[in-house]
Amino acid sequence: MDFNNKTLLITGGTGSFGNAVLRRFLNTDIAEIRIFSRDEKKQDDMRQFYKNSKIKYHIGDVRDRRSLDNAMAEVDYIFHAAALKQVPSCEFFPTEAVRTNVLGCENVLDSAMRHRVRKVIVLSTDKAVYPINAMGMSKALSEKVMVPSRDS
Repeated sequence: MDFNNKTLLITGGTGSFGNAVLRRFLNTDIAEIRIFSRDEKKQDDMRQFYKNSKIKYHIGDVRDRRSLDNAMAEVDYIFHAAALKQVPSCEFFPTEAVRTNVLGCENVLDSAMRHRVRKVIVLSTDKAVYPINAMGMSKALSEKVMVPSRDS
């Protein structure tokens, strides 16, 4: 993939994977890296740490299509890392896990198609292979969202 002068969006961009992707691309010829998350404190910490005009911050939630559409305009590539990943949280709040991990993934993919994004890389988890808890099941379901229909 050619990232020169392209725009990259990282959902869940303030998390550990989002930071790793950011560090990987920050000193390349990429034009812009958009960090999309609902954690304004972590975004502010990143802004203070990196102090880099190449990084643009977008407050939003993958469960909200409008906030995704606002962040996704003119994006070339997406790393979709936003998810509820803590097993206990997902066990206590399985509906929230489905809303974020399944419906959020669907929202990202729908918005990406509307905005003609070149490629979306979606993170999964080993727990989706043999899902024995709410988090694993929600991630396994999100993988089913990624299978394109034959009508597309």
